[in-house]
Amino acid sequence: MTHHVVLPDEGASPEVLALAKVVARLRSEIADLEGIAAATAVLERAKGVLMAQTGISADAAYEKLLERAARRDRTLMEECWLALGQIRSERPPAPLTDPSPSPAPAQDRARQQPDVGSAGPCDGPPDDDGLRPLPARIAECLAEAGDEGDVAELLRAVLAEAVGVDAVMIYTVTAAGSLELAGHAGIDEELADQWSHVPPLSGVAALEAIAARHAVWLEDPVADARRYLLIGNPPERWPSRAWIPVPSEGPARTAVGFLRTRPGAFAPATRTLLHQAVRLCGALLRAFDRTAGAEDGAAIAPDAVEQAQRILDVISGPAVLLTPLRSTAGEIEDYRIDAAAPDSVDVAGRRGKELIGRKVLETYPTVAGTALWEGYRDTLATGAVYEGEPFRYQEVGAGFPQESVYSVRAARLGERLVVSWIRHDTSERELRRLADMQRLGNLGWAGWQLTTDRVTWSDQVYAIFDREAALGPIGLEELPRHVLPEDQPRLAAAVRRLLRLGNAVDQPFRITTSGGVRHLRIVVEAQTDANGTPVEVHGFFQDVTALRDAELALRESERAVLLQRGMLQAERALAARLQATLLPIPEQSLELAGLCVGVACIPADSGVNVGGDWYSAIELPDKSALFVVGDVAGHGLAAVGTMAQLRFTAKGMTITGSALVDVLRRLNNLLLHTDAEPSATATMFIGRYQPEERRLTWARAGHLPPLLIRDGRGRFLPQPDGCLLGAARDSAYGQAVIDLLPGDRLLLYTDGLVEEPGEDIDLGLDRLAQDTVRLLRDGLDEELARTLAGRRLANRDDICVLDIHVPDEA
Repeated sequence: MTHHVVLPDEGASPEVLALAKVVARLRSEIADLEGIAAATAVLERAKGVLMAQTGISADAAYEKLLERAARRDRTLMEECWLALGQIRSERPPAPLTDPSPSPAPAQDRARQQPDVGSAGPCDGPPDDDGLRPLPARIAECLAEAGDEGDVAELLRAVLAEAVGVDAVMIYTVTAAGSLELAGHAGIDEELADQWSHVPPLSGVAALEAIAARHAVWLEDPVADARRYLLIGNPPERWPSRAWIPVPSEGPARTAVGFLRTRPGAFAPATRTLLHQAVRLCGALLRAFDRTAGAEDGAAIAPDAVEQAQRILDVISGPAVLLTPLRSTAGEIEDYRIDAAAPDSVDVAGRRGKELIGRKVLETYPTVAGTALWEGYRDTLATGAVYEGEPFRYQEVGAGFPQESVYSVRAARLGERLVVSWIRHDTSERELRRLADMQRLGNLGWAGWQLTTDRVTWSDQVYAIFDREAALGPIGLEELPRHVLPEDQPRLAAAVRRLLRLGNAVDQPFRITTSGGVRHLRIVVEAQTDANGTPVEVHGFFQDVTALRDAELALRESERAVLLQRGMLQAERALAARLQATLLPIPEQSLELAGLCVGVACIPADSGVNVGGDWYSAIELPDKSALFVVGDVAGHGLAAVGTMAQLRFTAKGMTITGSALVDVLRRLNNLLLHTDAEPSATATMFIGRYQPEERRLTWARAGHLPPLLIRDGRGRFLPQPDGCLLGAARDSAYGQAVIDLLPGDRLLLYTDGLVEEPGEDIDLGLDRLAQDTVRLLRDGLDEELARTLAGRRLANRDDICVLDIHVPDEA
């Protein structure tokens, strides 16, 4: 059973959405269990009836019900209802105020039943709270239902007070796809007659529910009126409606409609109850549908519409069954299509059963008042077959008028007409389509009769050859003389093989026209006589100049790409050699000023360019150590050149005694005064370590903060001021000081170690701190820099890492 739950909007969190799905599933399971419980109550009461009648055990009664259901081709629930109906039918009839001895119709009997809210034949002992569960009451009362009208009245009576159901309508779908009103309650007979037959139109909620096999809830009258045909006079009489299909193992055939004068949406509990009610009635409604029109077990044949549709389904050619639609005065105003053959097509392209339910004047509006219209009227009046003269009908297709010629035949079938027709102008349309195809494909067909020397060209071939039609076509043997001299030998040889051996030809060639050289293609084959001699050649010419130009342009583009690729590869190789020369990577840790320094530099995996990441780790004349890590924006030779300029300038200025902030300020001015436009930019960390105090003085230019690992915990050092190099003139730079302790590790790195596309940089920094602490805890301190760099698989940027370790005191 489908249970509808309103889920949170798209802005809800994943946890809320997951919880809503769980609630929906649990509600669906509860609905199924309630339906099973109600059906179980019916089964137990039926077993009790058999036990009381025959004195058999409960298991034997169950087996007897199963055996009866199988023998009579019924479901178990249908057999239970029949057993309960037999015992109820033996009760003495209740006294009637009407003295008439004639029995009331089934529809009236249902209306005479007492309301289920009071004591009545459908009520058993009440529950502790004084009310019986509604599904159980519906299941018990179904045993007394004799037709769909009784079921509709029962549902209305049971559900009126509980959920506000004011009317119930039950529709079944016919073989022709239309809807028939099988039962109703709470609506007047005039409205029931008006909606007794509904053609298979779009916008019918009951038909949509049956076709889609899910409930349709109409809870907004204004919005629903724009999409659906609403039942009622006026339609606003029932502002909320529900159409629920009857469950079936095969295709659904029945839908139950619940109509309420109460506005607003159906509550989740109400939807569950309506689904349960339809499910309980399902077996009985399916039984009514199988035995509809039968009396004493003898089935009646389908009506004329269904018979006609079955016949039209297997015939070829267009044909329809028309039902006249008359005014109150009896005059024919239009005809409704009630059955249609698969080959029937109207102006809009609707085919076969898509036409059913539509009116003739909707599909062919201008036939009213014509001889054809009068012929239909005469055939209905006299029964004489109508076969009129071919008539012209102008229709509008693809935005322009088109004229068609038809021959129509109409014969009377009861009170209806069977109409078939032949369309005479199909070949003309096909010729127009062929001409359009040749024009759009820039090709034209040609044929050569070799025995009569007759040559036929389509108009498009003359356009391809830029040849006046008055000059006539070119013979096959003369064709090579009209092409460029370089192509004549190949085309002449192909024509000779075609004429002598009958070999098909698919040959490119070129011709000269007033617009320049054109590239053409000929594709032809030969038809031979009994002796194998070619007697006819047919095929097509195609102008492939545009395609040839595109191929040449593509070839030139590929050549340019290959040249550019070679240049880029050469530039990469040169940049890589420069980088390796300028930035040698030690194989083992460095020993500087009493520190152990691990180094790792890994180039990017993608692209053909080398980046500008670099480092410096040197001992200064005063026995202090200089540490620099930088990253030049961009790749290639320019980035490597800027990297070398910054690296050597920073080393030279520091060795000569310049302060760290002065080094950064002068490097910033250096980049701003280069010849490149725009100037290069770079980030940089620079620090001087004094071993006597274990003090590190450092500054930065837009670089990421160093990571300090102390006592098994990692934290990033607070950043002094300083924007990246080359960004702004007269930038000011600050510096910071930290005293390192034995066992400390300081990690310097470039952004390739932490950045991921689309990810916040803070997430990458947190991941780096966690990975570093975990690796040191696992004993990988000797190769920490290389291990961290190597874990960045498929890195999109260069990576440079310095691991500065203060040894423990002896």
